Amino acid sequence: VCLTCCSRDVMVKIDQVCHKNSVKFFTGDVFGYHGYMFADLGEHEFVEEKTKVAKVSPGVEDGPDTKKAKLDSPETTMVKK
Repeated sequence: VCLTCCSRDVMVKIDQVCHKNSVKFFTGDVFGYHGYMFADLGEHEFVEEKTKVAKVSPGVEDGPDTKKAKLDSPETTMVKK
């Protein structure tokens, strides 16, 4: 359920009904430069993308970049949470 332009009391009441019935609820509004967004997703699963970082072994390169971790070919894994 997506809701906008409603009073706080209406939003709370609809969120309670959605939460009780395991329905995802989103609400938000914008007032000029300011706005808000609220999401009640209950229990849910999502996937996060992790990038594999390889450390550079000392003595392989010269210069200040040797202290930084470098990406070994952009390898990513998906982690379900």
